[in-house]
Amino acid sequence: MPLDLSQARADLEAQLTDTVRISRTAGQPVLDPVTGEPGQTPTTVVYGGPGAVLSTHGQIVLRQVLGQDWLSEGSAWYRLVTPVSAPVALLGDLVEVVTETGGLAGRVWLADDVTEASTVEICRSTRLMERITTASSAI
Repeated sequence: MPLDLSQARADLEAQLTDTVRISRTAGQPVLDPVTGEPGQTPTTVVYGGPGAVLSTHGQIVLRQVLGQDWLSEGSAWYRLVTPVSAPVALLGDLVEVVTETGGLAGRVWLADDVTEASTVEICRSTRLMERITTASSAI
C-alpha cells in the first residue's frame, strides 16, 4: 500500500506543538570595555514557528505514532523536527524552544550538522548538540 505523503506530513505536523526559533550568527561579539570579555554574539532569526526537539526516546514515540521510521536513531541524542516549509538549519545554528509543555523552554542547542535531506521528505530533521553556556549548568 503506497504511503500518502500529504497525509503523513499533516500527521507529523500535528505533532509539532512547540514553537522553536533557529538563529544564525550575524557578526562578531563586541568586547565589554570594562572586563575585556566578549559579549553576546549577534544573531539573526532564520525561522520561528512549529517544531519539536526530540530526544532519542521521542524519536521512538514518533515512529510509533506515524507507523513509519522517518527519523533514524543516529548518534545524536537530540533532533530538531520542523515542517518541510521551514528553512534548512546550518551547522552551528542556534535552536531554542520558545514555548512548549515538557520542560525544554529556554534550553539552547547547536545544529550538529546541516539539515538532512532525502528524495521523499515529510519533515526537516536536524541533529542537535546541547549547548552548555556556563560551568554550573554542566554539573
